[in-house]
Amino acid sequence: MLKNYLRDQLISIENAKRENRQRVANLIVEKPDLIAPLVDLTFSEVDEVSVKAAWVLEWVCTHNDLDLILPYLDIFTENIHALKKDSAIRPCAKICEHLAVSFTNKKDNQTKHALKEAHIEKIIETGFDWLITPQKIAVRAYTMNTLYLFGLERDWIHPELEHLIRTKIIHESKGCKARGKHILEAIKKHREN
Repeated sequence: MLKNYLRDQLISIENAKRENRQRVANLIVEKPDLIAPLVDLTFSEVDEVSVKAAWVLEWVCTHNDLDLILPYLDIFTENIHALKKDSAIRPCAKICEHLAVSFTNKKDNQTKHALKEAHIEKIIETGFDWLITPQKIAVRAYTMNTLYLFGLERDWIHPELEHLIRTKIIHESKGCKARGKHILEAIKKHREN
């Protein structure tokens, strides 16, 4: 019943305009039991609302409360690698970045307790896959930052990320080149400290 109600709300979203995503996100925040069907619909590639579900899930995590996704990290991390639609990959890459930012924050928070090693490994693995396959600039930008942050605690990530940026990403669009240079500078600064 909840899933059908949510599907109807997602179907009513005509486009990715801010007010459309915010309207459905408000419903999720008011009724947190809708988050489970939202996560399920995000990864339902056969459902025409999967992209809209990804938009709203990212909006909830970005503008409302990242903690709402924490009980569903198993489902989220198990399925992000299987996304095929660019319009669903971008919001999920942004959620991964939010998780990395929260996890590596100096202050204690719920993400530090909920995000397990297995989740992080799946995000890292998917992130490297996104960097070696054709993806939009936003996906690459979010992913480079995600990998940089998780690389602060895992020695092997920065050399691999640096290699990919220097050999592949820096030769792509201006946006990828700019973000790549920024990440290379951050890696260098981290090494020097």
